Amino acid sequence: MLKPADATPPAPLNRVPKVTLDFWLIKLMAVTVGETAADYLAVNLGFGLTVTSLFMTAILAVALVLQFAQKRYVPWAYWIAVVLISIVGTLITDNLVDNFGVQLETTTIWFSVALIVTFVVWYANEGTLSIHTIFTTRREVFYWLAILFTFSLGTAAGDLVAESFDMGYLTTGLLFGAAIAVIALAYYVLKLDGILAFWLAYILTRPLGASFGDLLSQPVEYGGLGFGTIVTSLLFLGTIAAIIVYMTMTKYGEEQLAEATAEE
Repeated sequence: MLKPADATPPAPLNRVPKVTLDFWLIKLMAVTVGETAADYLAVNLGFGLTVTSLFMTAILAVALVLQFAQKRYVPWAYWIAVVLISIVGTLITDNLVDNFGVQLETTTIWFSVALIVTFVVWYANEGTLSIHTIFTTRREVFYWLAILFTFSLGTAAGDLVAESFDMGYLTTGLLFGAAIAVIALAYYVLKLDGILAFWLAYILTRPLGASFGDLLSQPVEYGGLGFGTIVTSLLFLGTIAAIIVYMTMTKYGEEQLAEATAEE
């Protein structure tokens, strides 16, 4: 049967969620899990950084294959990938620092440059860095590569401030929290570009979440509250899982998708 002459193909679907308050809450919990789970696997279970990194990278690869196969935003596929890429991003920085002796100052600079280069190449190829139009495979590749570098950069910057500058986990968390508040103020009051504000906040939520994750999990003698990596990781993983189940069961993800598509 011939299609009507005025028929138009359906608009492509965005493959990532709309940026809302719940987005940032889950993201903060995901980066906290990235910090504590990486420590638990590498240290508490005795796997070491190298074995843990290879194992988690393999799992991340499977998760990304599942995510890319969706061709639309699916809460469970997306957030599993975020949690795993948070862990792998943390492990990359930890390997460079602990196994190869690279200074935190150097890793912070390296990942800053890597992220900038990713954005430059992304913009040169696509003409936009918008996270509202991730509807092609190439754009999604740039998106996840940028996210990986934000996690590695956030790990390096957070550890640099907390450990090398000896500011402690609580002070570091409050410092990065204040920086995010300034970005939010600049966006809502001073009309800072939304895409720039998003990526700046995305970078800074990594050390914010990691700092409070370390505060909860690290022993008291090291400046933490002593809950341990197991309890802290399970607490946040359980919360993330509950929210994902809620999104899936209530079709919340589809509502977000419809709203995001309508805004395009």
